[in-house]
Amino acid sequence: CSALDFIQSQRKVSAPDPHTYKRQEAIWELFTSECVYFLDQLMVLKEVFLATLMDLQTRNCLTDVDVWRLFANLKELCLVSFGFLNNLLRVIKDTLAISEEVCMSIFGQVFKESICHCLQTYCLNYTSALLYLDSLKPREDFGSYVKWCERNEQCRRLQLRDLLVAPLQRLTRYPLLLRNIAKRLQTEEEVAGLQSVADQVDTAICDLEGKVKWLDNYQKVKQLRDALVWLPVWERDKRAFIPENLKHLLKAVTLENLISHRSLLHEGRLVLTEVLRVFLDSYIFSHIVMPQNQELDQLLKEGCTFTVVDQPVSLDRLQLKNIDQLNASTSGLPHSFIIMHQNRYQQCIGAFILQAPSETAKRAWMSKIEDAVTAVLKQDCQQLRHKSTSLWLESSQI
Repeated sequence: CSALDFIQSQRKVSAPDPHTYKRQEAIWELFTSECVYFLDQLMVLKEVFLATLMDLQTRNCLTDVDVWRLFANLKELCLVSFGFLNNLLRVIKDTLAISEEVCMSIFGQVFKESICHCLQTYCLNYTSALLYLDSLKPREDFGSYVKWCERNEQCRRLQLRDLLVAPLQRLTRYPLLLRNIAKRLQTEEEVAGLQSVADQVDTAICDLEGKVKWLDNYQKVKQLRDALVWLPVWERDKRAFIPENLKHLLKAVTLENLISHRSLLHEGRLVLTEVLRVFLDSYIFSHIVMPQNQELDQLLKEGCTFTVVDQPVSLDRLQLKNIDQLNASTSGLPHSFIIMHQNRYQQCIGAFILQAPSETAKRAWMSKIEDAVTAVLKQDCQQLRHKSTSLWLESSQI
C-alpha cells in the first residue's frame, strides 16, 4: 500500500493528533525513499551488474576488469542500507508508535557510525569509476556485458551510469529528510538533537566535496605531468654547449618537484604568439595553444605528450599587462594580454603575448593569474625568510 494509505489506516486505529500524524508521515517518507534507494538502485547494481561481472570472471571472461574501480564498496552500502531499514521498520511496524527518543537513537547512531562513512568512501571513487567505465566501453566484450545487464527489466531502462550516481544523490537528500522530521518533533531538545544529525551529514558532504575536488585536481595534474616532456638544458638552449662525456654529470629534471602541491585553478585555450609553450606555476597549471577540454582529455587518453620549450615563470617574478581594445585593434591581437618575466633585479627577461578566444575569457585568465600572484606573495610574507639563505635570492615558487 502507499505511504498515505498506510498512515491513514493507522490513524483510524490509534487516532493520533495532527502533529503526531505529520511526524509519522515524515518518518514514513524517509523509510519508503530508503526502500526505493535500496531495492531499485543499490540491489540492481549489486545483483544485476556486480553479480553478473563476478560470474563472468569465474568463467574467465573480463578477468582484467577491476571490480573495485567500478563499484567500490557497493556491498557495504547494501548492508548498511538494509540494516537501517530493518531498525527503522522494527519501530514503525504495526502502529508507527515512534518516540522522539527512538528517533534520536536510530538516526544518531546509523548516520554517525556507518552511513556517512560508507557513502564518503563510495563517492570518493565515483569520478574514477566513470573514467574507468568510459575507458572500458569501447571494448566489445565489456560493451556486450553492459548492454545485456541494462536490458534487464529490473533496471527500468536506467543505464549503468545512472545507477552509479544514485548513492551520491541519496547522500545529498538525507539532510532534507532529517530536517523534515525534526520540524515535527515535540521538544526543543529532540529537535536540536536531530538537527545536529542533519548538520553532521551536511558536514560530511562538505568534507567530501573538498576531498573530491582535491582528488580530481591531483588526477588531472598527474595526467598532465605524465604528458610533459622536459628537454635537457642543451636541447632547450642551443647556447649551452655540453660535451657528450660531461652530460651524465647533469642531473635529469624531475617533474615531481615541479608539480608537487600544485592546484589547477583555471584551464582553457590560449594562443601564445610564435611559439607553442606550456605555462606552469605553483597555482596555475594551464595548457596553452591546446584544444578544448574534451579534446585534451582525448589526447591524454591516446598517450599524447607535450614538450616544455622554456622555463616556467615564477609567480613572484611575474607582471601582467592588459592590451586594451584600441591597441589590440591596431596590433591585430584582439583579446590579448602580456606576461612579463622579471629577474630579481626587476629587469624584464621575457615577454609573452597571450591571446584568448574572447574578452570574457581574457578577463577570467587575468583574474586567476592575479589571484595566484597575490596568494603567493601573501604566503611568502607569512613565512620566515632569512637573507642568508638561497630562498632570499631566488624564489622556489614556480
